[in-house]
Amino acid sequence: MSAPHCIANPPKLCSSYGAGQVQQLGGLNCYVSGSLDSKLAVLLVSDVFGYEATNLRKLADKIGGAEFYVVVPDFFHGDPYVENGAKPIGVWLKDHVVDNVSKDAKVVIEDLKAGGVTKVGIGGVCSGGKTAVDLAKIPCVEAAVLLHPAFVTLDDIQGVKVPISVLGAENDETTPPKVVKQFEIALQSKAGVDSLVKIFAGVTHGWTVRYDEDDKVAVKAAEEAHQDMLKWFIKHLY
Repeated sequence: MSAPHCIANPPKLCSSYGAGQVQQLGGLNCYVSGSLDSKLAVLLVSDVFGYEATNLRKLADKIGGAEFYVVVPDFFHGDPYVENGAKPIGVWLKDHVVDNVSKDAKVVIEDLKAGGVTKVGIGGVCSGGKTAVDLAKIPCVEAAVLLHPAFVTLDDIQGVKVPISVLGAENDETTPPKVVKQFEIALQSKAGVDSLVKIFAGVTHGWTVRYDEDDKVAVKAAEEAHQDMLKWFIKHLY
């Protein structure tokens, strides 16, 4: 079951938003942005609200501005979670289990690499963090960033084989700071795996993509997290 923070403050959605375009990859509709001929790709895995979230697409455009080929797939096949919709979150999650999202993500990555991409980074938001860590354990990506992750366990973190950054929130019922600190300790003990773990003060779960645009403090914290993510991918994919 998802914690309340996972579905709080739903984002704005817009199917036509962003500087990029929607195209098919791995059999899924994907919002793509940035340098589409780049050999370096970043896959962004959304939270339960899906790939049409405007702030998520803003983030994709921002990363794409650094010459990455950025892909945000519709892992929910046109069925994102809708607040007060027909499906309560528990029912919705059963219809969209993380294992299936991770399988679909692998297919998208295979499609990217078949098209000439040589390195892939993955960024996971909330429940998307579970998919990101799953792929970092195989590994079929070269770097990972988890943004206020959900469903990620200490065992997951201990199995990571590629450079990983975990960006957590001070006020988070889903993955509280004490758990993020456990992740940090586990990663520091892994020789040969670069890591960065950071807890952002004064913010809540979801702040990187579900911030209030009129809240200057929230916007500033989100932008800092976005820059941390971008720097991580530049460091480990370039």
